[in-house]
Amino acid sequence: MDELTDYDKFEQVVTRLDPGSRLLHMWMLKGGISAQVSALEILCSNGKTKRVVVRQYGDMDVNQNPQVASNEFKLLQLLRSAGLPTPQSYFFDESSEIFPQPYVVIEFMEGQNGIDYIPPDVPTMMSKLAECLSKIHKVQYPKQHESFLRKQIDVLGKLLAGRPVILDETMEEGRIRDTLELCWTSLQENQEVVLHGDFWIGNTLWREGELVAVIDWEDAAFGDPLADLANARLEVLWAFGTDAMHEFTRQYQFRMPSIDFTNLPYWDLCAALRPIAKLSDWGLDEMREKQMRDRLRWFVSQAFHTLSLLN
Repeated sequence: MDELTDYDKFEQVVTRLDPGSRLLHMWMLKGGISAQVSALEILCSNGKTKRVVVRQYGDMDVNQNPQVASNEFKLLQLLRSAGLPTPQSYFFDESSEIFPQPYVVIEFMEGQNGIDYIPPDVPTMMSKLAECLSKIHKVQYPKQHESFLRKQIDVLGKLLAGRPVILDETMEEGRIRDTLELCWTSLQENQEVVLHGDFWIGNTLWREGELVAVIDWEDAAFGDPLADLANARLEVLWAFGTDAMHEFTRQYQFRMPSIDFTNLPYWDLCAALRPIAKLSDWGLDEMREKQMRDRLRWFVSQAFHTLSLLN
């Protein structure tokens, strides 16, 4: 029997979604490093056309969480029911019957990816990002729904346990790890919330100046909201610079007055540690990589400076 082509496999996905429908067109979308993301245009059984997105998870995600597809499916349902700007989830498949890796089928949402979006007013964009992140962190979830997501503190523990033999001392990696290894089990000061896990402009969609969707929830976890805030601060710094980072932080703090921000510099160090060994693998041009390394170095420095004032 001849091996099925990708088009044949996507036709099978379409049939599972809507028996009697037909695949009209497919194309690849930007999906980052961890997933293969495809868009499908379908002629539905009712005669209408529809677009959906198929996310096929990579080995890294599956190794970390074999239920990554079902978890993202359930989480998107919860988020959407809470009124957050997330895609509707249609179904997931972890059987390997069509594709070897798990996948989820979700709504195709029209919008410009935040990477390509040029805001007419950066402070306003920071306000909208902060408003969205605060809404994510304010949603209350029934306790029975928490078990299918990882605990952020466990993710941090694994990150610290994988101490490399050779440290990048240009980024003070050794000092970061030494600091966090002494206190990481006590960093959780705030009530646990759902964390996006990778909240940055590349995981947002924009239309007519509005943030219309937050996508790519495979890194979601339960944990201290400062973990999400710190990661977003670093990403904003990389994309727009220090003034934008401070404005984003101020806007978030204004919307979340009940949060204790004392441990934010520690979470900044956690956020900085994640990309230290990966920057060179991101395929950046020399000038952009240098800029990001310089800004990451500054980000680490400001965190240690703030900690020196606290101690």
